[in-house]
Amino acid sequence: MKVLVAVKRVIDANVKVRVKADNTGVELTNVKMAMNPFDEIGVEEAIRLKEAGKATEVVAVSLGGAPSQETIRTALAMGADRGIHVQTDVELQPLAVAKLLKAVIEKEQPGIVIVGKQAIDDDSNQTGQMLAGLLGWPQATFASKLNIEGEGAEVTREVDGGLETIRIKLPAIITTDLRLNEPRYASLPNIMKAKKKPIEALTPEALGVDPKPRLKTLKVVEPPKRQAGIKVKTVQELVDKLRNDAKVI
Repeated sequence: MKVLVAVKRVIDANVKVRVKADNTGVELTNVKMAMNPFDEIGVEEAIRLKEAGKATEVVAVSLGGAPSQETIRTALAMGADRGIHVQTDVELQPLAVAKLLKAVIEKEQPGIVIVGKQAIDDDSNQTGQMLAGLLGWPQATFASKLNIEGEGAEVTREVDGGLETIRIKLPAIITTDLRLNEPRYASLPNIMKAKKKPIEALTPEALGVDPKPRLKTLKVVEPPKRQAGIKVKTVQELVDKLRNDAKVI
């Protein structure tokens, strides 16, 4: 079984995001970038499936400009077998990503597709669901445990009320949650080996997909700064401020 994993290049989770002076977006110049943490979990899960003998090949796919190849190389260093880079400088929104991934999936015919439940830059949490809808495949979102059994999968999902375990038929779409696994660090020998692993280059035009944005960002602003708290001396003063200032009672 082939496993296809989508990986996205985002601002490193440890970097403080800054809004551009003209409010057109966030500042990316000279900012450290990394693989989306939820996608990193997806790569780890795919590699574990291969190590367990339930998968034969792991393919990492990334969409975006030339620097996205660095993200694919990271996945290859972790243990993925080969990469696919759909190169475009167009701003990719969730629906366009889903359509591009659909085209790649139809070309590669994987048995399972793993994507992060969301990307930490836009927090959309839409691509996996849209992809399943476009393909007409079963989906298991927010997975915290995955077990492949023959032609199906048993997935434990994190839901508002706790945990839910479902069984789905393959091929299927899985979106990863934080507690699915702990991603490994790529060793230096594997980083060197990753440089020789193949990355296939594609374009949206070659896949027959129009990736142009359908939504327009009007303005990006930072959230308002929190005001300093105050101390009160009596319960009556606290109640008075809650009633008259905060207006919550």
